Parts: sequence; C-alpha cells; structure tokens
Amino acid sequence: MNLQRVNKYMERIAQSETTTFEPTGEKLKVGVDLGTAYIVMVVLDEQDNPIACEKQAANVLKDGVVVDYLGALQIVKDLKGKLEKRLGGRELLNCAIAMPAGTESSVNTHTYVAEGAGFEVTNVLDEPSAANAVYQIENGAVVDIGGGTTGIAILHNGKVIRMEDEATGGTHISLVLAGNFHIDLAQAEEIKQDYSKHKEILPVVKAVVEKMAAIVKRYVHPEEIDTIYLCGGTCCLTGIEKIFEKETGIITIKPDNPFLVTPAGIAMNCIAG
Repeated sequence: MNLQRVNKYMERIAQSETTTFEPTGEKLKVGVDLGTAYIVMVVLDEQDNPIACEKQAANVLKDGVVVDYLGALQIVKDLKGKLEKRLGGRELLNCAIAMPAGTESSVNTHTYVAEGAGFEVTNVLDEPSAANAVYQIENGAVVDIGGGTTGIAILHNGKVIRMEDEATGGTHISLVLAGNFHIDLAQAEEIKQDYSKHKEILPVVKAVVEKMAAIVKRYVHPEEIDTIYLCGGTCCLTGIEKIFEKETGIITIKPDNPFLVTPAGIAMNCIAG
C-alpha cells in the first residue's frame, strides 16, 4: 500500500465533509455505509475524485444488522437530501452498499433502506473489500473495525481468498469507558472520539483492543501474511496499531484517517448510470 497516496486521498475525503468539490464528468458515484455507530454517505465523480461527504451518528444497527428500519431509512434520506442540496439540487441516483463479512443475510434489508431513500443499488460488496478499493494491496490482511464488528479479509494477488467476522468493535470500547468513568454511553463516545484523551483512555480499553487483536490472530498467521492494514472508525484510537502488532507479531499499518476508508471504497464500487 502506498501510504502517502492513501493519506492524501483520505484527507481530500475528509475535506469533502465541509467543502463541495466540482466533479469531472456527468456521472456521480455514491457509497452508503450503514454502520453501527455512524451512517456515512460519500459522493465521488467518475474518476473517483471526492466531491462531498455527509455522516450522522446512529443507533439503528446492531453488529451490522438493521434493527430500526424506519430510523435507518430516515437518516439515509436526510443525508441524501443534504448532499443533493450541496450539489445544487442535482439528484443522486445510484449507490453501492457494503456488508460486514458474515452478514450476507442482511443484504435485502440494507438494499431496502437505500432503495427506500430513492437510490438504485448498483453494487453490493463486503466492507473489507470496499476498503481495499482505497488501499489497493495485493497481499495482506485488511481488518475493518467498526462500531459493532471486526471484519477480516485475507488477500492474495489482489483477490479476497478468505473472510471472517466477529461481533466486537467500538461499541464494546465505549461500554468499558462508560463503566470505568461512570458515565453514559453518549459521553463515552465523545471521550473516545477526543484525540486529546486517547493517551488517558488507552490503558482502560487495552484489554478490549487485545481481544480484537486476538480475534485477528486466530485467522491471520505470520507465515501466510506479513502485513495487517487497519481501517474503520475504531482504528482512529491512537496507538491501536501498536497493540495489534504486538499481539499478532505482524506489521500493522493504518492511515491517518481510517474512519472514512470503507465508505470511500464503497463509493468507488458504485456503477454510475
């Protein structure tokens, strides 16, 4: 992975949250990422240049499965409306969606949410493969740690040869923080997202991170894989890659902004009509 290229691209994606860029070409590609903690929508042009991005905190999914259909539908409608307004009223027609590995049975529900918001779903993929659209690695393991799940994709010659998924993620870190500091879950989420607090909270949540790393270690072996590539919102935790590297014995890399990698990769896989 060319880390410099990825960091530059993800910086542009992050900028598109507040700045709407002019697209090249007529067609737009949209990625809808229904996450446990956030729902994110990314718009790219035909050349995969970032155009606009919107996100909203959400509690409408559990471990990658939609548990509040109407709530998810309303959020996706709202994000779509905000982006279309930013684009001068231009309608967004097509989108791609992605599923955590192992939740293929929920494809229909995710599709219904996107279609109910007015999209035509033109592609469905797994989240680690979506992330690799950004990373473009040939051999290694992509580990996507979201709010509810830890997804693992083993790649060989640029192809996913094995996928695994476990129901543990950022929500578990928030629960530990809430219990340790005697605060509610919303306050724990705020602390977790405050980079200035990461040094303080890392010892508190280290055991949870080590559990995530132990899950990865069960599926990723040094004789098979020499590098782990992290993405997902939970990987924003400062120092998480060092814990993974120590626990797995495998070099672990993450970009400066791992949160928006998967949503951007989902958008890259949209087939624009």
